[in-house]
Amino acid sequence: MRNMPIAKPLIGDEEINAVVEVLKSGMLAHGEEVEAFEREFAEYLGAKHGVAVANGTAALDVALKALGIKDGDEVITTPFTFIATASSILFQRAKPVFADIDPKTFNLDPNDVLEKITDKTKAILVVHLYGQPADMKAFKEIAEDHGLYLVEDCAQAHGAEYNGQRVGTFGDIAAFSFYPTKNMTTGEGGMVVTNDNELAERARLIRSHGQKERYYHVTLGYNLRMTNIAGALGRVQLRKLDEWNEARRKNAERLTKGISKVTGLTPPYFSPNVKHVYHQYTIKVEEEFPLSRDELAQKLRERGIGTGIYYPLPLHHQPLFRELGYEQDCCPNAIEASRRVLSLPVHPAVSEDDINYIVSALEELSR
Repeated sequence: MRNMPIAKPLIGDEEINAVVEVLKSGMLAHGEEVEAFEREFAEYLGAKHGVAVANGTAALDVALKALGIKDGDEVITTPFTFIATASSILFQRAKPVFADIDPKTFNLDPNDVLEKITDKTKAILVVHLYGQPADMKAFKEIAEDHGLYLVEDCAQAHGAEYNGQRVGTFGDIAAFSFYPTKNMTTGEGGMVVTNDNELAERARLIRSHGQKERYYHVTLGYNLRMTNIAGALGRVQLRKLDEWNEARRKNAERLTKGISKVTGLTPPYFSPNVKHVYHQYTIKVEEEFPLSRDELAQKLRERGIGTGIYYPLPLHHQPLFRELGYEQDCCPNAIEASRRVLSLPVHPAVSEDDINYIVSALEELSR
């Protein structure tokens, strides 16, 4: 039987050799490799500054702290995302305000965001979910019209483009993750990206004990630095990112061609003006399909096909937010998506033969 995981980090000799060189050097903590990775990643995006941190959650936290989000502020975001998007807001003692999603793209709906703005709103935190850019033209207009910060959560969207411009460069500040399942990895790691010199300086202070120079601390900060080991790994992975993203896009195109013929399954929609990088290839299992979403996932796993459900609960249904008193009936599109979505393998290690196997399994299970 096949063993086709839903995600698979690609680590080759080049990555191994880069890490070994760092280990041999003895310079293991934040240093030249990290600083080179910061410059190269920012240049890749077309941004002025990259500030490397320990992980993607730290990147979101540092980004919001750099903006000065504080107790009593409100930040509008999506409930259909990983918990870190909203927990980073709570870390500031601010309030996450959930707006609904577009049922086609699964991204934040600009129209519902407009409905949620109050005099306490300070920022909009947009997620480019599954590797598909959100409607950044609309969000930039909303942010500018209402005097709000615009924050991009790009944890799943390395190299994705909106109108030919890479995500992470539209808002005031952005956060990336380099967790092993992402389109590129540093093991654990994250990056804060901005074109604002002052925000970049604040982010650097916050991620390293608030020190402007060694043993001279000007603000409260953490130890959230990236290691040279991670930086070296990231530099190699970045050079391969475009090739890997194209492999994901080709696999997605093949999957869509096959799945479009299967009644009861809806392949992912993508906007015509974006470059989707398919961190996840996510279908919807409709009511007319003979199996429930969870039954289908189990049947696929029995055939050696890995699946994922991202996400089985919208955030306002999570126990944490239930206890905080969040309304449970809001964001119906996010609730419906959580009941329908199923992600299939699309990563570069998936072959054309694997794609055919997945499609054949879905056709068989649809009968």
